[in-house]
Amino acid sequence: MKLVIAEKPSVGAAIAAVMGANEKRSGYFEGGGYLVSWCIGHLISLADAATYNEQFRKWKYDDLPIVPQEWQFIVASGKEQQFSILKDLMHRSDVTEIINACDSGREGELIFRFVYEQANCKKPFSRLWISSMEASAIREGFSNLKDGRGYDNLYQSALCRAKADWLIGINATRLFSILYHKTLNVGRVQTPTLAMLVNRDYAISSFKKEKYHVVRLDVGGVAALSERQDDEAAARQMKAACEKSQAVCTSLKKEKKTAAPPKLFDLTALQREANRLYGFTAKQTLDYAQALYEKRLLTYPRTDSKYITSDMEGSTKELITGLCAALPFMQGVKLQADLARICDNSKVTDHHAILPTAEFVKTGFSSLAESEKKLMTLVCAKLLCAVAAPYEYEAVTAVFTCGGYTFTAKGRTTLCEGWREIERLSRAASGEQDEDAEPEAVLPPLAEGQTFDNPAAEISERYTQPPKAFTDVIFCERKEWIGIEERSSA
Repeated sequence: MKLVIAEKPSVGAAIAAVMGANEKRSGYFEGGGYLVSWCIGHLISLADAATYNEQFRKWKYDDLPIVPQEWQFIVASGKEQQFSILKDLMHRSDVTEIINACDSGREGELIFRFVYEQANCKKPFSRLWISSMEASAIREGFSNLKDGRGYDNLYQSALCRAKADWLIGINATRLFSILYHKTLNVGRVQTPTLAMLVNRDYAISSFKKEKYHVVRLDVGGVAALSERQDDEAAARQMKAACEKSQAVCTSLKKEKKTAAPPKLFDLTALQREANRLYGFTAKQTLDYAQALYEKRLLTYPRTDSKYITSDMEGSTKELITGLCAALPFMQGVKLQADLARICDNSKVTDHHAILPTAEFVKTGFSSLAESEKKLMTLVCAKLLCAVAAPYEYEAVTAVFTCGGYTFTAKGRTTLCEGWREIERLSRAASGEQDEDAEPEAVLPPLAEGQTFDNPAAEISERYTQPPKAFTDVIFCERKEWIGIEERSSA
């Protein structure tokens, strides 16, 4: 028998159904030569300080730093029964091999290894490494199991992070709590995060706004703006000079520009976009994506790649064809998919970019919660945009002189909507407005040397703005250097 250990009961049930382990037991499934069981998240964790020495139960300055010479582990409270089931299954005489089917990432590797070692299991183990919970992906994964020891470095990196959290959390929390006579929680992640918030809050509260002025010149229906004027008297002088003068278009620059299609989503980009459009927190987005992954509608979400591999081109092309036929907002849209832009083997390590699955093409949005529908629409639209034609436009910059002063007007005219058409249609289909999208300003026909008599001028009073308060978007962008884990609640 082969024992398969998944990370969650729902994932274990899905694997069992595909592999023919249809007989339900207490804490596992059996059948087809497999036993399929599961962890319940982290079954095993690093022991607390008092486990090493009872005197550490009280917080004392003289005991610091607490650095275990040999690390100890404990079964998480309330999860003893499931660990006992897994331990018994590992030591069954008919079990010859263990298959690690926990999530294909660093944290999933840690969850399995902790259980494996705490159970003192010595049997060989393999690694199921998949990016989708579709039946076809599961079968393919089982037909191409990896050597479990090939992921030792991934496990060691996860273990190093866990120990660093423990050492900093235990010692720094006790130290500062003792010094300042109140409980002050210090953590590897939460403390630098808090520092970012405090520094930004101070920058906002100490900000002193400054008033400035801009003169707006109306020349033939074109709004041309002056440079910033810090002195109100100078702005008034400019306005008065313009109203007595003739405006002349001294420069008209037209430039054809191209905006390349966006890249596919990795987790950070998905979290950032979902926060910007829907107000989802980073954790909410991850939770929704994980749920869609377990429903076999989305590929593995915890990825840092925005590309696919060359061997995925055929299946991705079929996926795009299916999405164009299934998604209402794509009806009537002509899409010549160019997969070359999203295919790069060198930029895919553990997992490829986040994609919808063939299962989603079959089932669509039925039975999905509204939040899940929004996330699926984002992922589908991103794939279609990424392979669409570039957005092409003509940028126009017109410079006017009037009363000895210079004014500038800018506009753009769309030449080929390209991927922007798909983005616009998907937004409209979901009833969402992109508040950050720049409206297209089209300038009327102009010519160098063209003159405008009696131009209207007005002064607008403006103020410098303080830095914006941090949102989840900022933390998503900075999690790499701050060390925020996708699963951290910091």
